[in-house]
Amino acid sequence: MSECLFCKIARGEIPCRKVYEDEEILAFHDIHPAAPVHFMLIPKLHLDSLLQIDEAHAALLGRMMVLAPRLAREQGLDNGFRTVINTGKGGGQEVFHLHIHIIGGGQLPPMVKRD
Repeated sequence: MSECLFCKIARGEIPCRKVYEDEEILAFHDIHPAAPVHFMLIPKLHLDSLLQIDEAHAALLGRMMVLAPRLAREQGLDNGFRTVINTGKGGGQEVFHLHIHIIGGGQLPPMVKRD
């Protein structure tokens, strides 16, 4: 998708602070971090969201999930981190290119309020 923000970043048309890059995957720092460490892991292949995933994408998503903890540790998140994948408008997705947020450092608030 030529107009997709993350596709433009993956093609190098928009600069980013890279964490990692290979032929299929790019990781870069979020421009509006929610914590001291906040980067995103994206496939270079345009996929709108998890709603578009099927068996053909299993190897790519598997690589992304294996890469996430390695990159998190390299960014200093030895004590743990949060992974977030917002899916679709109802799931709070804002950029419609599949991405995994890796968030950590400091004290993260709970994801769900409990009474």
